[in-house]
Amino acid sequence: MTSYEPSNDPGAGPVYDVVVLAGGAARRLGGADKPGVRVGGRALLDRVLAACADADTTVVVADPRPTARPVTWAREDPPGGGPLAALAAGLGHTTARYVLVLSADLPFLQEGTVRLLLTVLRTGGADGVLLTDADGRDQPLVAAYRVPSLRHELTALTKEHGALTGLPLRRLTAALDLTRVPDPVASFDCDTWDDIATARARIREHGHVLDEWISAVKDELGIDLDVDTGVLLDLARDAAHGVARPAAPLTTFLVGYAAAQAGGSPEAVAEASRKAAALALRWADEAEEDPATPNGASGTGPDAG
Repeated sequence: MTSYEPSNDPGAGPVYDVVVLAGGAARRLGGADKPGVRVGGRALLDRVLAACADADTTVVVADPRPTARPVTWAREDPPGGGPLAALAAGLGHTTARYVLVLSADLPFLQEGTVRLLLTVLRTGGADGVLLTDADGRDQPLVAAYRVPSLRHELTALTKEHGALTGLPLRRLTAALDLTRVPDPVASFDCDTWDDIATARARIREHGHVLDEWISAVKDELGIDLDVDTGVLLDLARDAAHGVARPAAPLTTFLVGYAAAQAGGSPEAVAEASRKAAALALRWADEAEEDPATPNGASGTGPDAG
């Protein structure tokens, strides 16, 4: 067993499938529909699905429900048979050599963590790579595994016990060679209402709220576009200061519309932002030329009295 300290540049990972276990009873939440509980305006399950959107196949082991992107549904037999039975049911729909295995209650899982897990797995020799939480505990449902290793051990457990129903997940992980990656944030899961409250509070902290909000809006609108938020914020500031405060949201809307008309690429957003920012600065310059006149009006135009 080895440990691994994450780097800041994990790089692109290999082709992979995903199995999300979302059919638990959520007893510590009073039987609530945990995958559907919203954090930052998005269901926990949808937040998890957003982090692994580039997977070849995404299997969710649970009863079907509306999701932000298409998935394949599976169910262990009998339902409620535990994580090993659910994992085996999900693996039956996968074809890639690597599989990401996730729970459906990870509010802070990000694409970068997914890439890191898969890259460490691909470049190392272990059977799997999992996160450890703030207390150093293994989180086998935030992990990437080699599918042949999983299938081999699940088959062995089935032969030994007759079925996987009711078996704890540690029966599987104890038989695997695992690499550990410490990450107290991405490994944070929501087992209780206190956990839900903690997650909701964290995403509203100053250092996180804008990224969380933009990600939620993109999911809600069904768009996948990476833009320089700093450029847009600077534009809004320039429009508010150089023209009028209501100009800020209206200008950013018009920039988005213009960028969409030009093809909708990040480059189109940057170019439209540049033009609008330059215009706002010209307005501000006019106001400075005659500071006694609001909004840059010089008092010398055709309507001047």
